This record gives sequence, C-alpha cells and structure tokens, in this order.
Amino acid sequence: MSDAAEASESADEEPETERERIRERKRRELEARLGDGDALDEAAGADAGDGGAATPGEPIHVNGPDELRRAVDEHDVVLVDCYADWCGPCQMMEPTMEALAAETDAAVAKVDVDANRAVAQQLGARSIPTLVLYADGEAVERFVGAQDRATLESAIDEHAA
Repeated sequence: MSDAAEASESADEEPETERERIRERKRRELEARLGDGDALDEAAGADAGDGGAATPGEPIHVNGPDELRRAVDEHDVVLVDCYADWCGPCQMMEPTMEALAAETDAAVAKVDVDANRAVAQQLGARSIPTLVLYADGEAVERFVGAQDRATLESAIDEHAA
C-alpha cells in the first residue's frame, strides 16, 4: 500500500476512533452519575428535568423543517450546523460538532444544505458552514465560517445556564 493510501486510511480511522473515545468517556461519566450499569437505558427515557428531552450524545441529522422545529422544541439548547459534504471547512469542523454533541448540554442538529435547501433558506444560511444557536426555542447566536471549539462551547455554556 502506498504512503498516501495508508495516510488516507489512517485519517479515515482517526475520527471514528476519536468518536468512540468520546462516546466511551461519556458512557462512563453517565454511569458514574447514575450509579449503575443500566445508566444508558435510564438516561434514554429521562427528561432533562425542566421539560426538555435528554440531550443526545451525537448529532441529530435534520431532514426537513418539521424535524428542525421538533429538535428546537424538544431541547433547551440546540446548535444547528448547516453544512455540505463537499465543504472543506465543514469537514474540518465535524470532529468539533461530534465532541460538542457528546460533551455539552446542547443538542447538535446537522442540516445538509444540498439535501435540505428549504431548511437552509429558513435558517438564512448563505455561506457554509453556518451555525445557529437556539436557546429556549429562539435563535440567539449565529456563526458563519469555521469556528473554534472554545468559541462554540462558550456560547453554549452562556445559554445553557
């Protein structure tokens, strides 16, 4: 196998390994917090305490305006990521989106702008990536272009409080 092919294969494996590492860490944290091995089963049906649904540990893929509205209505804080598969900056942000979904109090909703033009238009996504942060059903912040993790975590923390 050529060096380029090995590097490509290695790069393909790294995000999955990172996701698995994050999921396993979140699983351990949740089990420790709930105190038993059935923590994930309990958490799957648990409410967030104030009427919101439990925050999913991985991004939600939105396939229409109704799914977007449902995600925003069901979760207290939602970070909507308008992306395209061919977009380099969007691809660079994918590990960050995965980590934010796994490690913060926000649900991360992903909208493929090519497959969901109506949703992209509804969100005003004229450039990608565009990220819209919702808190309590209202759009409270908008980011255009690639953002660093710290900026997004700070915005989520500000509105999750």
